[in-house]
Amino acid sequence: MDAYREQDQAGTSPPGPAERWSAEAAWGDAVLDAVFTQSDIGLHVLDRDLRVVRVNGVVAGLHGIPVDRIPGMPAVEAYATFAGVHIDEAVLRKVLATGHPATDLRVVGRAPGAAHVEHVYSASAYRLQDAAGDVLGLVITSTDVTDSERAHARLRLLHDAHERIGATLDVERTAQELVDVAVPAFADSVVVALTDAVLRGQDPALQSRDTVPLLRCTATGGTGTGPEVPEAGAVVLPGIFDEREPAPGRPLPTRLVVPLTVRGQIFGAVAFQRRADAEAYGPDDRALADALASRTANCLENALRYTREHIVMTALQSWPPPREEATQSAVDVARRHRPGGSGAGSWCDVIPLPGARVALVVGQVESRGPGAVATMSRLRTAVHSLTTLDLDPHELLARLHATTLRLAAEGGATAADSVAAPHVDVHPTAGCTIAVHDPVDGRLDIARAGASLFVVVHPDGSADPRPLDEGPLLGGEGPPFACATYFLPEGSTLCLASGGEGPRTEDLMAALAHPGRDPEAMADDVERLLTPDRVLLLARTRHLPPGELAEWEVPYDLSAVATARVHVQDRLRRWNHPADPFTVTLVVSELVTNALRYGAAPVVLRLIADGPSLICEVSDAGQAAPHLRHAKAVDEGGRGLLICASLADNWGVRYNDDGKTVWAELGGEAG
Repeated sequence: MDAYREQDQAGTSPPGPAERWSAEAAWGDAVLDAVFTQSDIGLHVLDRDLRVVRVNGVVAGLHGIPVDRIPGMPAVEAYATFAGVHIDEAVLRKVLATGHPATDLRVVGRAPGAAHVEHVYSASAYRLQDAAGDVLGLVITSTDVTDSERAHARLRLLHDAHERIGATLDVERTAQELVDVAVPAFADSVVVALTDAVLRGQDPALQSRDTVPLLRCTATGGTGTGPEVPEAGAVVLPGIFDEREPAPGRPLPTRLVVPLTVRGQIFGAVAFQRRADAEAYGPDDRALADALASRTANCLENALRYTREHIVMTALQSWPPPREEATQSAVDVARRHRPGGSGAGSWCDVIPLPGARVALVVGQVESRGPGAVATMSRLRTAVHSLTTLDLDPHELLARLHATTLRLAAEGGATAADSVAAPHVDVHPTAGCTIAVHDPVDGRLDIARAGASLFVVVHPDGSADPRPLDEGPLLGGEGPPFACATYFLPEGSTLCLASGGEGPRTEDLMAALAHPGRDPEAMADDVERLLTPDRVLLLARTRHLPPGELAEWEVPYDLSAVATARVHVQDRLRRWNHPADPFTVTLVVSELVTNALRYGAAPVVLRLIADGPSLICEVSDAGQAAPHLRHAKAVDEGGRGLLICASLADNWGVRYNDDGKTVWAELGGEAG
């Protein structure tokens, strides 16, 4: 074109049509020649019958196709024969018919003689037309994208490994997850071998990388066409660590062995292997194998930590051991706990109380994991401690709420640590239901924090699914908590379960519809309706037989102390109780005297025969708190409660709206 401008500037006439066509044809030939001889993109020209007309020299390098032999051959046949590439003829004919290009088509080829080497090409097809618009054929461009495809495949495999490995927190399943990820995407067979210590749930010892620990085949898998793999459980020492790095400049073999290590701790090893005729592993493959092994080793470490924490959680949730034998005079109980592996902080307790009473407790921390179970253990300990104060259930919950707030404050001081340990429950809240049953008169005092399952089933089969409203959570809004008092007939059934989903009221009522059944059978039916990690407590109430209870109203006169002693001695003879009469009458004398001197009328003396133990209770209308005094040698009084404390196995005081009750428990071997 510059020549045209020079001619015009020189005053010569521009070229005519024939000359212009000749110049443009020359330019076109030059461009076409440059593209076919200098371009690094493969070019394939096909006629309308999809026969090869011409290919450039790059095609020989990309596909190994003999450029002098394929012109005139059908393209489908030529590329399948010489490059192992299968062309979709329908796609090419569609481009010929419509003129719409087909771009970025992915085709795979395996050249004859190198079938183990797979190449991926990106191809695009365009229709060729002459100046008149007649269709001449197609031109196809091709580019080898094998390296980028392999890089993307490695990234996809790494992403898959992060998604699938370590999801179960189980050592053996983690090993199998590595196998499932690597076959067939990375290897034709995979063997994961772990140390015996890891398989036993123990920490692997620190060892050098040259150490060869005892390894046991844990997980295997293969395509069926790859090398044979040992059976699970087989010892694979020492061969699995015998692999040596190839000499510089030589390719890696078709087998890779990578240790599973974290901070010098050897958990085991993994062997990846391809078929003997497959492409050898390269440096990028070795890096990928290291990444897969690193991911697996970290997940194995997490699984071991979880196993140890799960053992601790199970121990915490089974403490203290059940003491049903100490509560048989008040209730018959059945417990259920079906762990779900999530570390839910749920618990239930049956706690004997003075006066043959019993406390039924069900609670749950509103989070999961080891931190929740640790919080549960501390709250559970607090409940056991607070029951010794003989508080009403709603007052006990108020104290427990304060304990929960204190735990939250202590956790807040180390909140920054939760980044490194996200399972720590920094701000705990909890639900708890406490029911205290008195077998003397069937009185049931209940209080509730949060939402939990609580149903009262009467002996006639009628049930109250909501005997008490839900209350605020412990550590949340706080008191007042919902509370109520009932007087239940003997044989009533209390059903308590920690918070969670369901069950439907209809299904629950059906499971509890036959109160005449044994509590264990009822618990089996209800347990099937509960989700994992919930605890269940069923209690069938009892009343004390009249022959095990004696009660007298004591006149408000100190002279009545002698009469009270007579009543006690007579009743012990009638019961033939093993408690020492002298010790019992001495304790009763001191308790009655204390009530007459410092309390208020009416004064009531009650004896309860609770198996080999004897419980002495003296109630009065006064609210003054009795306290233990240590009298001086010259004092004439002040030794009453000290005597009781010395002779009794246990003693205490509890308050109610009508006054207080001072009690003492004496064993059968007293005196």
